Amino acid sequence: MYKKVSTGLNFAEREQKILEFWKENNIFEKSIRLREGGPAFTFYDGPPTANGKPHIGHVITRVVKDIIPRYKTMKGYKVLRKAGWDTHGLPVELEVEKELGINGKPEIEKYGVEPFINRCKESVWRYKQEWEKMSERVAYWADMENPYVTYYNEYIESVWWAIKTIWDKGLLYKGHKIVPYCPRCGTPLSSHEVAQGYKDVTEPSIYVKFKVRGEKQTFLLAWTTTPWTLPSNVALTVNGKETYIKAKCSDEVYILAEALASNVLKEEYEVLDRVAGDQLVGIEYEPLFDFVRVDKKAYYVVADDFVTLTEGTGIVHTAPAFGEDDAKVGRMYDLPFVQLVDGEGKFVEEAKPWKGVFVKDADPEIIRHLEQRNLVYTVADYQHSYPFCWRCDTPLIYYARDTWFVKMTAVREQLIKNNRQINWYPDNVKEGRFGNFLENVVDWGLSRERYWGTPLPIWECECGHRHAVGSIAELKEMGLDVPEDIELHKPYIDKVFLKCPKCRDGKMKRVPEVIDCWFDSGAMPFAQWHYPFENHELFNENFPADFISEAVDQTRGWFYTLLAISTLLFDQPSYKNVIVLGHVLDKDGQKMSKHKGNVVDPWTVLNKLGADAVRWYFYVSSAPWLPSRFYEEVVSEFQRRFMSTLWNTYAFFVLYANIDKFNPAQYSLDYDKLSVMDRWILSRLHSLIAFVDDSLDRYRITEAARRIQDFVDELSNWYVRRSRERFWQKDMPQDKINAYMTLYTVLVELARLIAPFLPFMTEEIYGNLVKSVQPDAIESVHLCDYPKADPKWIDEELEKHMDVVLKLVTLGRACRNTANIKIRQPLKAIYVKLSQALPETFEDLVKDELNVKELVVTDDIDSFTAVTLKPQLKTLGPRYGKLLPGIREALKEVDGKKALEAFKDGQPVKLTVQGQAIELMEDDVLIETSHKEGFVVESNRDITAALDTNLTPGLVEEGFVREIVSKVQNMRKEAGFEVQDRIQLYYSNNDRIGRIIESNREEIAEEVLAREIAEGKADGYTKEWNINDERVVLTVVRI
Repeated sequence: MYKKVSTGLNFAEREQKILEFWKENNIFEKSIRLREGGPAFTFYDGPPTANGKPHIGHVITRVVKDIIPRYKTMKGYKVLRKAGWDTHGLPVELEVEKELGINGKPEIEKYGVEPFINRCKESVWRYKQEWEKMSERVAYWADMENPYVTYYNEYIESVWWAIKTIWDKGLLYKGHKIVPYCPRCGTPLSSHEVAQGYKDVTEPSIYVKFKVRGEKQTFLLAWTTTPWTLPSNVALTVNGKETYIKAKCSDEVYILAEALASNVLKEEYEVLDRVAGDQLVGIEYEPLFDFVRVDKKAYYVVADDFVTLTEGTGIVHTAPAFGEDDAKVGRMYDLPFVQLVDGEGKFVEEAKPWKGVFVKDADPEIIRHLEQRNLVYTVADYQHSYPFCWRCDTPLIYYARDTWFVKMTAVREQLIKNNRQINWYPDNVKEGRFGNFLENVVDWGLSRERYWGTPLPIWECECGHRHAVGSIAELKEMGLDVPEDIELHKPYIDKVFLKCPKCRDGKMKRVPEVIDCWFDSGAMPFAQWHYPFENHELFNENFPADFISEAVDQTRGWFYTLLAISTLLFDQPSYKNVIVLGHVLDKDGQKMSKHKGNVVDPWTVLNKLGADAVRWYFYVSSAPWLPSRFYEEVVSEFQRRFMSTLWNTYAFFVLYANIDKFNPAQYSLDYDKLSVMDRWILSRLHSLIAFVDDSLDRYRITEAARRIQDFVDELSNWYVRRSRERFWQKDMPQDKINAYMTLYTVLVELARLIAPFLPFMTEEIYGNLVKSVQPDAIESVHLCDYPKADPKWIDEELEKHMDVVLKLVTLGRACRNTANIKIRQPLKAIYVKLSQALPETFEDLVKDELNVKELVVTDDIDSFTAVTLKPQLKTLGPRYGKLLPGIREALKEVDGKKALEAFKDGQPVKLTVQGQAIELMEDDVLIETSHKEGFVVESNRDITAALDTNLTPGLVEEGFVREIVSKVQNMRKEAGFEVQDRIQLYYSNNDRIGRIIESNREEIAEEVLAREIAEGKADGYTKEWNINDERVVLTVVRI
């Protein structure tokens, strides 16, 4: 009836067959079609870049992204899961540069922009197969046959529409600003890109002496961490409201903030004068270098409140070409703009000593040059966080460039308002990491001075008029000789000129920049459908997304650009719920890197343990937003603890159902005929369904997974273990039918319940248990409806009673472990104190499970323990000294339990020692608890159990019988006997064991299916055993 189930843990091998089944039968496609007409649930897939290989971090994003759409599909929703590819931008360009052996923009121009663009198109698909293979292997279901691709014309056209809309709202402008700039890539970066590239570095910081004009040996002392900017210095900025001093050290005088002088000056100094910062304004100093002649007033002290006294000297070296604050002060005081660095981050010809040197490489040389001229007070290592290019790892510089900006500061309040409508998991990201980023939002540097990207659709005329193009139709309408099949990339688009609508005669040329590739990915909610040019209904039905998920670093990447663009265009968030994923670390909690050699190849674990094991580990080990340590051993442990337990329970059912040819279609589940164990596990099942359904609906994946794990443990180690003998009964009595139907029902419902978690295993279980007996059943578990909790099956009172039983069993086992008495050894009684009454049926379960003859409920549980008090030397020694021996003796006479009651009420224990009255509180004594002779006591909150460990000869003999049965059952298994095989049992070499076997012959024979038991030896499976220190030889022979 059922396919035989191996109990081996070769899950990975079985998963390959399931993959073939899904592919051959188009199960994913059917799951989408099946829900046509159902309510829409929208999931957005954050597009990966296919020119980089997937790693273990991508596995967790795939498995978390997959579970919610699977769950919602089974709940009846139509969940379109359109995959996407992020194909533009620096990552692709850098990869192509490496392939071609070229470096930087000049060499790209020399190679040719058109062939370079063509190579970029090829490069983006390099690892497409690896991505698809990994996605398929972890059962990540998405439409990869019809993905959205950010370099397709249709996608770019939708992005152009968005940019034109932003332009029409007056929120796109060109500005000459200090921007974070990558000299290697030759382009500015946006604030959210910069946020992804910070590193902790240690660099030299320098205290520079600027000589005051007209004053002998007097210097303004300024501190900088960027010595390379000193050749462009044109002013020194102080805080006008702070106090500054002239400090005389030896034969030199330094001007600096009074509050910082003691930290900066290494020797004793004399304060010659104190002045407010604004009194220093106008003091002139000698320039450090004479590389340029300035055409405006420069080299004097100015004031601004951006100067703080948290570090440095309170005087800031100011170079308007290299800093936001510097540029602001430069505009305020009309300072000259000195730019001595080119677009590659190298010094220009005027900076003669360092011409052609990369600025960061010039730092040591500049410091050395100034030291030789006695213009350095001191140099100190400075550890700080510095931005590096997120793709090429080059240190960024802050550099004045003409850049196109989106005016995000104008929509700050809308961003904050829309963010408040999003459910963040964890919730603290909303107002914390993400909320803070929005509070401090800056204008989005949109343009990139690169090649492979969506061209910025702005055309300029010599007359000064600018126009934003929002569609291909508009381009053709305004353009001159636009090819019918125009490709919207450089260099082709740069050959398109427009007729100027303002001056009529002018020819408009496109600006040379492309846009930030993060705008591409943030535009996917509408651009994937080529909206607004088509698919209006599809877009409206699937906007905003119900669910997205990516790693935590996307709070300043995709999560931000999605919200930014939807706020700019629609003034609403583009997603409702977002799970933020923590990073995947190695087994020591270290970030994985090739440099450290600690990178775990996901394929190693997937091929060995299977995808379900990896999925389950990420779901159950910790909340998705916490860092997770990933290594083979820990995944294997979680697989063993849960998956193996479930699989063995399933295998147990199949084994006995095949023996009995049990067909569930021939029977029904009649509640009134069920045992208390059956009713309990079915109640637990429906309580579990309700909990998991509610948890997944609220994106609480880990809570759901852990409850499932607990249930499977109870199913296997309590229900099945307690019910095993019911499956061994002869024929098919009602109790056996009930056991089969209950376990069958639980396994089938469980397969549907956890299908979104473990898609492979549940498909296997469903196929064997359901389709084997119902040929017309639904083809796949993933095409089934999600199970619904039925309140009529839930008995909360029953579950509470069983919960008490399980706690008592745990306490009883702990007592046995403490006393070192095996569970097979019967004991006389267990005494328990309960906060609620326990019906007799449940008391019988406890007695049977703990192998005790009697369960006695008592309130006087304290009679089984003794409490003794001893003096606490730390507190009593200093107070009573020589009286300590007398206190120790007096405490022996104190009733320890009464003393504890007094301490709880805040009352002291009163003693008289050598005529002196002494009062002791709880902190004055050591409290020791011991068990009454012959008893072991254990407690768990409101439940306490005392186990009677005294053994009578009758109890000892019963224990021997249990051990003998256990050993014979083990031998049957070791010998490879089938469960139903009858045997002959022989014993020898121990008279005591022989007498016990003969005295209990019938019981032993029934338990081990023995038709004959005799003393002696025979040809069969023979083994010597040590049973309670008695050595005996046993032989089993299959009949």
